[in-house]
Amino acid sequence: MQVLTEEKAYILGADEEELFRLGVQHQVWAEEAQRGWRLANFSAGQTFLDLGCGPGYCTKELSFLAGEKGKVIAIDKSEKYIKFLDSIAQQYNLNIETIHGDFGEMKLQPNSLDAMYCRWALAWIPNPKEILKKVSTALKPGGRMVIQEYYDWGLLQTEPRKEALAKAICMALKSFKDSDNEIDIGRHLPTILPEIGMKVIGLRPMAKIATPKNGVWQWPKTFFQSYFPRLIPQKYLTPEEVNEALLDLEELEKIDGATICPCLMVEVIAEKI
Repeated sequence: MQVLTEEKAYILGADEEELFRLGVQHQVWAEEAQRGWRLANFSAGQTFLDLGCGPGYCTKELSFLAGEKGKVIAIDKSEKYIKFLDSIAQQYNLNIETIHGDFGEMKLQPNSLDAMYCRWALAWIPNPKEILKKVSTALKPGGRMVIQEYYDWGLLQTEPRKEALAKAICMALKSFKDSDNEIDIGRHLPTILPEIGMKVIGLRPMAKIATPKNGVWQWPKTFFQSYFPRLIPQKYLTPEEVNEALLDLEELEKIDGATICPCLMVEVIAEKI
């Protein structure tokens, strides 16, 4: 069995700073998650799987949605995040079953799930089709998946353009492309899902524009601040280049009318045939 360190469990680690960043990220995208659940008719009394739950910001909301007679199964590779979620479940008396482990090792009973939710988990694994097949087997007939993933990470850009910042963004994307994972897995889901017995019933682009005066800005900003320094030991950027990129970000934030176009996301809703 693979030993899961916190650094390997999540690309940005699992410390207090990342816990906060994920909270910011969830705040930006919470309405999109909830809209997806409504479109897929997630309802009280159902059993949900939160695949790649992280610290459980969505898990908590799904558990309230499931109600007293429903349940959420939450799995993540970060032991710290699972323990954090356990404390939340205890605090609010929520029916959440947590699993600390790799997706490939999770054991799900056939026809035991009503629905699955997944956001930014498939982009970081080398075998998304295999994992989705495992989830499909666990879904009841008519069970649904709501998956929200990147469609085009490369669309991330700023206006006005800042050269050092643009280079750092380019190197971040290169680091993803050089891995065994598919960062833009969202664009492949409409072809993958029918191959595992799922019918795509919903396809929705999710795009946002960040300005220094709206909350969306904090999503790319906190990512840049966290991820760019991690590119130094990977030899994608030098310390000087990271410093220049973050200085560009500070200058950009002071420009009236400046914008950041984040990565294009896509939501795919599929039903088990």
